Amino acid sequence: MFAPPSPSLPRALPAEHRARLMSAAREVSFPPGTRLFEEGGRADRFWVIRTGTVELDMRVPGRRAVLIERLGHNELIGWSWLFSPHVWHLGAEAATPVRAFEFDAAAVLALCEEEPELGREVTRWVGEVVAHRLHSARVRLLDLFGPYGAGGAL
Repeated sequence: MFAPPSPSLPRALPAEHRARLMSAAREVSFPPGTRLFEEGGRADRFWVIRTGTVELDMRVPGRRAVLIERLGHNELIGWSWLFSPHVWHLGAEAATPVRAFEFDAAAVLALCEEEPELGREVTRWVGEVVAHRLHSARVRLLDLFGPYGAGGAL
């Protein structure tokens, strides 16, 4: 069982802040199987998916990585860039061909510093994504490793 979609960029930020944030974006593409980042690595960027699917995974000792969530159009990939110690808490891999907007974390943090209202909106948006991803990870891990049916009992 997967949780409902996480807060996407169009719904998350007012138009003026969305436009300001998008001024710092560059377009990138990833073929299927490309690892965008690994759990524990340095988080210095993030992406918003235009097309395609990215899978978030978590390492589980003694097992293969566990699929936590699939992300698609307009969803945020990566939130660890905003919070110390700026290391990825999950891994991410392109499941299909992906086109995305890529953001340099340092540039976005500088924009947020210059424009406190933008900073508040970006922090709120990313915080909502973090809460959603935590819920998704909990449900998925309970589905896989908890007593039968535990993941649905939230």
